[in-house]
Amino acid sequence: MNLQIFHQRSLQLEPALFQRRVLDEQVELWWFRQPRQSLLCYCASVALILGLGLGGVGLLSTTSSLSGEWRLAVGTVLCLLSLVVLLKQLLSSAIQDMNCVRSRQRIEQLRSGGRVDPALLLAVGTALSLCGTVLLSVGSVKRERDRRDMLLCGAWLLCAGAALALAVLLYCVLLFFKRSQIRSRTHRNHGVRRLSGRTVQVFSVSGQDMSSSRTSLI
Repeated sequence: MNLQIFHQRSLQLEPALFQRRVLDEQVELWWFRQPRQSLLCYCASVALILGLGLGGVGLLSTTSSLSGEWRLAVGTVLCLLSLVVLLKQLLSSAIQDMNCVRSRQRIEQLRSGGRVDPALLLAVGTALSLCGTVLLSVGSVKRERDRRDMLLCGAWLLCAGAALALAVLLYCVLLFFKRSQIRSRTHRNHGVRRLSGRTVQVFSVSGQDMSSSRTSLI
């Protein structure tokens, strides 16, 4: 009885499964898979572009001949990092609009929230931490007029880079556990479908014609 119920449920799920497979075959929809992750990575990229751009422009605008060259160097680095993140977003949008990539693996890498975004954000966080460490090291050794500003900027960059790298690592760990849970559920669903697809044959053997019943059973 339970097997018949499982079989009926599998028959009811077949149209939905067929519709899902048809939608998965559409290349245009591959760019919009996992909208929550895509929106999270996109918002993080936009915030990072604005933060790096404003910080770099602020340091470049306050650079003078009396106060240091470190403002020019750090401001240039921040602007370049901002341009790199912006270039990735524009490149993904251009490739999506042109529809020139039709490989699922490539799309999973280039789409917003794909594999490139965490790697890029982690690289930016590492670069910020490295830049902050250099400023703190130079500021603790040299005696300059704006030594306090150098140390403050270095501390901010180090904290921001470390926080960004830690957030990306936490995101990757949570994403790994989520995918493992989805895989376990998929295996369980496959097991239930295999069980529901099995048929049970019942043989009734009468006492009068034992030999013929055994023959038909064999």
